[in-house]
Amino acid sequence: MPAVSLVCLPTYNERENLERMVRTLVPLGVRVLVIDDNSPDGTGEIADRLVQELEGVSVLHRARKEGLGPAYIAGFREALRGDADYILEMDCDFSHDPADVPRLIAACEAGADVALGSRYVEGGGTEDWGLGRRIVSAGGSFYARALLGVRVRDLTGGFKCFRRSVLRSLDLDAIHSRGYAFQIETTYRALRAGFRVVEVPIVFRDRERGQSKMSWRIAAEAMWLVPLLRFR
Repeated sequence: MPAVSLVCLPTYNERENLERMVRTLVPLGVRVLVIDDNSPDGTGEIADRLVQELEGVSVLHRARKEGLGPAYIAGFREALRGDADYILEMDCDFSHDPADVPRLIAACEAGADVALGSRYVEGGGTEDWGLGRRIVSAGGSFYARALLGVRVRDLTGGFKCFRRSVLRSLDLDAIHSRGYAFQIETTYRALRAGFRVVEVPIVFRDRERGQSKMSWRIAAEAMWLVPLLRFR
């Protein structure tokens, strides 16, 4: 029986991207779980329509916006209630290329426990970024890597494929990061649990439609959380 792969797709005000993303993912042979945080722009209604139109699409409606971390945790719990063998996370804004989804799954099928789409290994990179953003991003990854003492180069990366067994082993109740620190925390916890994390080169592109959710509060959370992770 072929393995089942499910993509968790958190959304908040992504009406400009959601339908195109879902219709791009479904032909790749993956299921899609939209996790909508009560978007006021109608994203949730679009998701409901896609559930009716497309096989393998489901939606989890959440009462309010709580951040990226809680949305993913809710999605992981929902995925673990099903039969998915591989559970992926990715952005809905096409900064992560859907064409790379099969490459992440293939890395897990080849032996990785977590396949991480990486901007900072050979073959990876970013497009449409200014020098300032490149410095902040690369500096943030170096900061986390140095403090946590790990070799993964793109700890802030949010394009991942997990084996089901990894998410079942992690204590999801203990993960409290709300912003992009969530990406650092989940990868670090997987490493500490002895799982094999493999970096797969990807090219990250800026969104073309909609507004970024990044803010100074999200960046600050990552700065103060990283040292705490080392001692938990």
